[in-house]
Amino acid sequence: MVKNITTDDLRRLEDQEGLILQGCGGDPQEWVDGINELFTEAGILLNGSTFKAEDVSVFQNGKLTNMLFPFEGVDLAIGKLSMWRIQTHGQFGGTWLTDYVPNKLGGFIDERPAPVKPSMTLLGQDGNIFSIMARASGLLREAGLKEQAAEMRGRVTSCGDYYEALNIISEYVDTELSDHTQPQKSHKKKGRDAHER
Repeated sequence: MVKNITTDDLRRLEDQEGLILQGCGGDPQEWVDGINELFTEAGILLNGSTFKAEDVSVFQNGKLTNMLFPFEGVDLAIGKLSMWRIQTHGQFGGTWLTDYVPNKLGGFIDERPAPVKPSMTLLGQDGNIFSIMARASGLLREAGLKEQAAEMRGRVTSCGDYYEALNIISEYVDTELSDHTQPQKSHKKKGRDAHER
């Protein structure tokens, strides 16, 4: 059976892609059957692949009933699907999930936990900034934060002040100088296509 989801559920699908059809009144199963038949005839669905009803979702947004056909587990000719979506947009309002959510729902909800900053005590450390930076870099790499370690090293080596360097290190690892009241960054994605139907 086709499942019902909310727009908030849709906003949690950041790492997925799919086709959203807008204004899908009537029996959702008939839509699934019709799209499977249409896409098979058009050479969009390949190698006997079909959308399974249990993978397809129905959701309401405003007065419209919409459907999400996820791409996972389906063999698709994406180029043909893109052309079909453009040619039939007036009829089906077809759009990609990754365009619909930013443009219609305000962006994806990032529920990944913020990485835990490793802790390091500055008091009693060797006063050599390169030694402190190397220790902080090692802690970041051990925590799986290799990109942050590289970014921190770049910022520290390009700054010309010892105390500024300590403050930069304290942004990446938890030290006596760390600011524990920093606001969370927004993870909203900008849409590629702001076209409204």
